[in-house]
Amino acid sequence: MKVSLLDLKPQYLALKDELDAAISRVCDSQQFILGPSVRSLEADVAGYSQCAHGIGVSSGTDALLIALMVLDIGPGDEVLTTPYTFFATAGTIARVGARPVFCDIDPSSFNLSAASVQTFIDAHCELREGRLVNRQTGGHIKALMPVHLYGQVSDMPALMALAGRYGLRVIEDAAQAIGAGDEHGRRACSYGDIGCLSFFPTKNLGAFGDAGMCVTNDAALAERLEIFRVHGSKPKYYHAFVGGNFRIDEIQAAVLGVKLPHLDDWSSSRQRNAAIYDRAFAHAGLGAWVTPPPPAPAGARHIYNQYILRAVDRDALRAHLAANDIGTEIYYPVPLHLQECFKYLGYGPGDFPESEKAALDTLALPIYPELTEPQLLFVVETIAGFYSARR
Repeated sequence: MKVSLLDLKPQYLALKDELDAAISRVCDSQQFILGPSVRSLEADVAGYSQCAHGIGVSSGTDALLIALMVLDIGPGDEVLTTPYTFFATAGTIARVGARPVFCDIDPSSFNLSAASVQTFIDAHCELREGRLVNRQTGGHIKALMPVHLYGQVSDMPALMALAGRYGLRVIEDAAQAIGAGDEHGRRACSYGDIGCLSFFPTKNLGAFGDAGMCVTNDAALAERLEIFRVHGSKPKYYHAFVGGNFRIDEIQAAVLGVKLPHLDDWSSSRQRNAAIYDRAFAHAGLGAWVTPPPPAPAGARHIYNQYILRAVDRDALRAHLAANDIGTEIYYPVPLHLQECFKYLGYGPGDFPESEKAALDTLALPIYPELTEPQLLFVVETIAGFYSARR
């Protein structure tokens, strides 16, 4: 039996006629830039994310970048975030000339730990004339960028309390978490100043290429985002700001408009698959060797962009699974504080032990909606077979 990490073809074939028709409508209209499909998608995704405004952009990375730009974050500013995430989180902070400042993760959720943020502030920062300042660098801690990793919402009430206490702006990196919700009934992106979504093809809601969106409940920020995504121009050819070409393509918006009504069903299928894994691992008695993701808090909505296992001898297990035609991935093998390009920040091994441990022992298993129960059970049986020789 072959079990791919991800197979997009079943989803495409099920929607092919609708997708073809949507793309044809765009081609027939010849409205390729910021047309009706974009406007419709923006309204629908904003509402889905419990926000008032949606601004379609060219990628999830550009969503983070433009969010930083419209909040006037740049040289001399610092942004608190996690080192255990995709590169774009800290990469965009560096690109605007600001300094990423890392705090460790909660080992259970893999999300930014509010306690770690508070510990950093207590140890390294002080308030000067209402601004939080990093005593070591002299930089202004201006924003907080939590990441809702793997489809689970961060502890936003605790993080928002910190933001309010110290006057920080909040950018939610929800690239992996569209539709995820916490136990308070709040969705990813609904807490901060700006929420950032990715529609990369492998995401739960994936385009036919790069695409993303910023969502917000602040009308003034929404207007700035719209201006900045067209080179800072309003009206056309008049530039009060230096923005960029961050527009979402009309064709991508049309594709996503077809897919969005199916997203809840796909998320439910991912949750079903996660439950099958959970039961199978419990039955297999592998507790000494593997740790499945803990259940989401009661009332929360984990959408399982990834199903992340902690595993003893992770790399050998991954090789064994590959030999049995089972796809896996490591998210992320090198935490950002140990990346070569961030050496200038002065971090070293041991600075963020939970992030470093997660990089060494986590493994993503196939979780996409179209997987069958026999495939999922085959994955668990193959893992059990690997560890049986070690008992």
